[in-house]
Amino acid sequence: MEFRTKKIESIVNQFNSNSEKGLTSKEVEQHKKQFGANQFDEEESISLFSKVIDQLKDVTVIILILAGIISTYIAITEHPDDFSEPIVIFSIILINVIIAIRQEGKAEKALASLQSLSAPQARVIRNDQEEVIEAADLVPGDILLLEAGDQIPADARLISSSDLQVEESALTGESVPVEKDENAEVEEDSPVGDVFNTVFSGTLVTNGRAKAIVVTTGMDTEMGSVANLLNSTKQGKTPLQSRMDRLGKQVSVLALVAGIIIFTLSFFQGEAFITSLMTAVSLAVAAVPETLPVIVTISLAYGVQNMVDRNAIIRTIPSVETLGSASVIASDKTGTLTQNQMTIQKLWAFPHKPIEVKNEFGEDEKWVLKMMSLASNATIEDRDGEEVISGDPTETAIIRLLQKKGLPKNELDETYPRVHEIPFDSGRKLMTTVHELEDGYISITKGAFDRLPVEFSSITDEVGQKAKAIHDSFANDALRVIAVGYKKYDQLPEDLSPEELESGITFSGIVGMIDPPREESIQAVKEAKSAGIKTIMITGDHAATASAIAKQIGIFEEGDKAITGAELGNLSDKKLKETIRDYSVYARVSPEDKIRIVKAWQSHGDVVAMTGDGVNDAPALKAADVGTAMGITGTEVAKSASDMILTDDKFDTIVHAVEEGRRVYENIKKTVYFLLSCNISEIFIMLIAVIMGWGLPVIAIQLLFVNVVADGIPGFALSREKADPTIMSNEPTAKGESIFAKGGYRNIAIAALTFTVTTLIGFYVGSFIDVDSSITASHAVGQTMAFLILGWSSVLHIFNARSKESIFKVGLTSNSSLFWLALLSIALITLVATVPFLAGIFELVALSTTHWMIAIGLSLAIIVVGELQKFIMNKMNKPF
Repeated sequence: MEFRTKKIESIVNQFNSNSEKGLTSKEVEQHKKQFGANQFDEEESISLFSKVIDQLKDVTVIILILAGIISTYIAITEHPDDFSEPIVIFSIILINVIIAIRQEGKAEKALASLQSLSAPQARVIRNDQEEVIEAADLVPGDILLLEAGDQIPADARLISSSDLQVEESALTGESVPVEKDENAEVEEDSPVGDVFNTVFSGTLVTNGRAKAIVVTTGMDTEMGSVANLLNSTKQGKTPLQSRMDRLGKQVSVLALVAGIIIFTLSFFQGEAFITSLMTAVSLAVAAVPETLPVIVTISLAYGVQNMVDRNAIIRTIPSVETLGSASVIASDKTGTLTQNQMTIQKLWAFPHKPIEVKNEFGEDEKWVLKMMSLASNATIEDRDGEEVISGDPTETAIIRLLQKKGLPKNELDETYPRVHEIPFDSGRKLMTTVHELEDGYISITKGAFDRLPVEFSSITDEVGQKAKAIHDSFANDALRVIAVGYKKYDQLPEDLSPEELESGITFSGIVGMIDPPREESIQAVKEAKSAGIKTIMITGDHAATASAIAKQIGIFEEGDKAITGAELGNLSDKKLKETIRDYSVYARVSPEDKIRIVKAWQSHGDVVAMTGDGVNDAPALKAADVGTAMGITGTEVAKSASDMILTDDKFDTIVHAVEEGRRVYENIKKTVYFLLSCNISEIFIMLIAVIMGWGLPVIAIQLLFVNVVADGIPGFALSREKADPTIMSNEPTAKGESIFAKGGYRNIAIAALTFTVTTLIGFYVGSFIDVDSSITASHAVGQTMAFLILGWSSVLHIFNARSKESIFKVGLTSNSSLFWLALLSIALITLVATVPFLAGIFELVALSTTHWMIAIGLSLAIIVVGELQKFIMNKMNKPF
């Protein structure tokens, strides 16, 4: 920071350098030892082994591992020919671990991408000679030579420069090149975008040339501070991961407590130790929803697929759901909310009134536009049949309007051929061109209004005041103002100096331009607001420009405030957290500021989705709950640090992605309701039957079949349920909100009670009541009845879970994949109970027609209960 404000002579002396001869070889070696190499530190990666161990620490996985070990021991000692149960258990563990590792956060590639931004070579003066060296060998004190097209390899203070312009979008997010000046006075706490006497590592020289002294390298550069922030910024768990962790712990505690109770009861009722242990294992298997991780992942993956169709690429799968919880969208301005294309909004042709460019132009307005075009160097090229305008953003804006008004640039240049040019100079902020007319010559001067050499007082003071007032009105609308004037000659003057051509000119008019908002951004901000989502703007642009755009889009409303990076620096973290909701525009901010803003919003429990495209955005993208990079204009560093990439760079794509995220989360909630209803009931079915002394109603392998086939197969199709029409009218899901919120516990309790009662009735009837003379009551018949009722009713329950509306209103086949998978599951359950070979594996027996009818009737009870519950809840206007 101190190098920005020091005198250049002091900096040269500090590094024992020489602005003409550079460093000596000896001095270079000394500086290398003192300052190190010009490269970034890398973050340590996590090994695959560590990731696997981390997954195996999950409580539900531990329960399944213990169940698998006990099941294997029992198979070896009791049933040496039957290892089907342990194979199934360990297969489920393996599948879940593989999927968890694949969906785990991205491998960190941001640092590697950041390294690639470093220029591979640098041109320096060393030992009084010009040399080309590897950029990694640069040291502070090196005299750096720069010209158009060079990527700057380190932070350096300018010694001298000529028309130097540097594109700093990687650090500031603003694509308009910055004019650099070695003599610029810079305040100590100025943001990067306002440090005009220094060039920064990773940025690009677009015009001119310069000599500079390297002041910082590697991790000490501005880009290095970004790398350091990337290393130190850690991503927390997504809301879904936190909820699933809590769910896993709750289910595991329930399973352990129930397992201990049933083991104790069974053992003291006289059962053998191994039998009692196996009963406890069966209960543990019953409690764990084995297919839940797989179904959740499939739901997220389907959301990823849908988002691709909506121009969003998800890099970390859990981010799909996190988007659905977003309560704050922090958006960059340039290119996301705006068109990233300077556009003229107003034009004033002296002495007329200013007009909007959409209005009809008179001859004087056209003449102002023509002169500005003649004094511009933007070009029009034909690229594969498409007309492309390239050049300085302000000049391309002039040419686009010229073309739009039916005044072709090429015809204009032919009619008024250019014979001389005084190029734009950042010190004068003017450029002048001379053109041939039919009756002489004209010099046209274009540039900053306050630098245009027009003596308004020679007309009248009133005219001058009016001109300044109109200029100020343009500036107050955050428009970038360019003025133009001219001077006519009968013959081409011999003196073509600025003093001659730019003195005594006639003022012609001004144009005001801005990077306008995208039309779809205005509607998208409105939709986000109706969904309870606060949109804020974080930009490297000036506060006035940012606020003006934010007002047009609907981000900046009555009572809102804008704050600059310098003002942020004066706020403590505590004060920022207290006042963060007051601000909707954050201008001229640094990478550190962006992280502070994100964390301040997160401290209130908000889920923050942030957009960005530059290197300066990468740390905040990583810190945000959902970092969103631009696919077209975004740097590789920003993309690597992000969770989502927008392939069209449009803000409204984020809002569509939020809608998809909400749909995914709703379907995951439906899945939890669907699976846990059955799993919880299995615990109580086992407990009650053992307490009553009826024996086990279902064994472990039967429970696994129900959990995987009856629940798992149709459960996969819940991922394809369409979003409720009112989904974007609801408030965002709070970060700490339980997955059982809004009636979840109640719904699961009612469904689990229904499963428990119907299954136990079936088990009791089959075990103790002779309902058919052909098949007498037995424990095996009771278990078969319980298996069928539990399996069938579990499958049918998915039609309850699909929607809060009645299945008769939604339709059985509106989700065709769910309908057919449900039929498949019912068929497989029936097949296992009727094919002797399969029935033998699962220890099932033949049933009479009466038994089958009772099982079917009891299985349908879950649909009846579900429909009654929905009817009552809708009447009471309560969530289902």
